[in-house]
Amino acid sequence: MNENPLSLASDIVDKARRLGADEVDAYVVSSTESSVQVRRGVVERIVDAGSHAVGIRVIKDKRTAICSTADLTPQAIEQLVRDAVEMASISEPDEYAGLPERDDLAFGNHPGLGMYDEQIEALTTEEMRDLALRMEASMFDHDKRVTNSDGAEMGVTRGQVALANSLGFGGSYIGTQAALSIEAICDDADGKKRNDYWFSAERTLRRLESPEDVGRKAAERAVAKIGARKVATTAVPVVWESTVAHALLHILAEAVSGEALYRRSTFLAEFEGQQVASGLFSLTDDPLLDGRLGSRPFDGEGVRSRSLPIFEDGIFRNFLFDTYNARRLGRRSTGAAHRGVTSAPAPGSSNFVMTAGDQTMDSLCEGIEEGLLLTDLMGFGVNMTTGDFSRGAQGFWIEKGKPSFPVTEINLSGNLKDMLISIDAVGNDLLWRGNSAAPSFRMSKLTVSGL
Repeated sequence: MNENPLSLASDIVDKARRLGADEVDAYVVSSTESSVQVRRGVVERIVDAGSHAVGIRVIKDKRTAICSTADLTPQAIEQLVRDAVEMASISEPDEYAGLPERDDLAFGNHPGLGMYDEQIEALTTEEMRDLALRMEASMFDHDKRVTNSDGAEMGVTRGQVALANSLGFGGSYIGTQAALSIEAICDDADGKKRNDYWFSAERTLRRLESPEDVGRKAAERAVAKIGARKVATTAVPVVWESTVAHALLHILAEAVSGEALYRRSTFLAEFEGQQVASGLFSLTDDPLLDGRLGSRPFDGEGVRSRSLPIFEDGIFRNFLFDTYNARRLGRRSTGAAHRGVTSAPAPGSSNFVMTAGDQTMDSLCEGIEEGLLLTDLMGFGVNMTTGDFSRGAQGFWIEKGKPSFPVTEINLSGNLKDMLISIDAVGNDLLWRGNSAAPSFRMSKLTVSGL
């Protein structure tokens, strides 16, 4: 980009106003991406790419148009603005269309939030290759039963976001991300392939797990699946390992969307302020955590970021709102708007953090005569409106309080309301994965379908 992204966004807003727009905002994104993938000690792929784009939202007489371009020449920007204003004049009016309330916007200085790491900017392709090779070597060295690799990758991203609107708001922030990932493959006795993976993704290199640890964990998890078998259908206690506990958080992030509430497509629609989950379950959406991938000083509309309780001791407290869906329900934005250059703002989570408990993994399994330690979920069998849940699963069968043998080709089913209220113990092993953090926890009973 040959000019400051925030200056570009502000110029676009000014142009649209001069052409007759009542309200307008401009969203500019610029990023570079680099990655190196190796397999069996050989570099398979190197990526070094950059992109920049701008989106404009024009509102005129309550009619909205959104246009975007990756061509940032003056002529292209001029045409973009003209097209957006023209399209707005012929679109359908919507009484709820409009920018946020001015009082909600994040005017003033924005917190840095530890989102940028100079070390990532300075990382060379050769250094990234060496990290990937070390990760793969660690995987193979850890256990000779690991016979293949589906690739080890080191990648970094550097990005900048700028937003300006006709209410006088202007803000920008920069961020970095680094990630290590690898998948290990083993051969089972009957010829089946057993595989598993591990990854670490952070804003800064200092928080990233070492390549040796990432490779070792992938190997351990894959080898542990050797000899997996089916079990008979039964209803038993289920311990959710922290790695798979994130899947439940992702489901809840969809369920607490203000858009889902408006459409009545969430099982939580009637339960604000009520005890929905176990008293051991607390969940917060917090975009102000230092150095986390979901952190941001303002949302996709410029509304100031703030921490928001979602569940407190099992009581469901809040849905997440952008401005449009909030207005449709007579609410106020919670600063949860996500957007891209081609799309309208929509509600979404930032850093979704479940509160850890005080139980170790051993104590979560202790006392279970027969049950499941859940380590993997597959498929998409969740009805968000009713809460009915049915997903393919893998894990380890628990006998007399200890994981006994790996299980596969099973299905886990229940209803999310019953599942949440059945949480009877929470672990102390809080694990960050992307923009969510969850510990292991135990549900008192779920149906496991097998043989």
